[in-house]
Amino acid sequence: MKSTPRRSNEPIFWGLFGAGGMWTAVVAPVMLLIVTLLLPLGLYPGRTLDYPRMLAFSQSWPGKIFLLLMVILPLWSGFHRLHHSLHDLKMAPPSDKLICYGLAAILSLAALVAIVLI
Repeated sequence: MKSTPRRSNEPIFWGLFGAGGMWTAVVAPVMLLIVTLLLPLGLYPGRTLDYPRMLAFSQSWPGKIFLLLMVILPLWSGFHRLHHSLHDLKMAPPSDKLICYGLAAILSLAALVAIVLI
């Protein structure tokens, strides 16, 4: 007799991993280039990214969502990669899924609280 397939929560984590990997590969390098190189050297045109405008943006809802995405998506991607790397190296403790994803969830909630309270 065939047994019924067991449902898995793995697609949720793979989706967060994919979104975080894409964000880390596409958006984060552009932000790092702007913040660490172009702004300090004065190569960014005009006063587009001066302090008062960036402060106003970071306190608006689109800015808060952007900051949350900058923190949370790479976090989930990194912990998912760590979880599977531990399995590949056969070094995974029995509760590694709980540790990796639990830590990602706790840090995501901490980021959410910190950014919403800005």
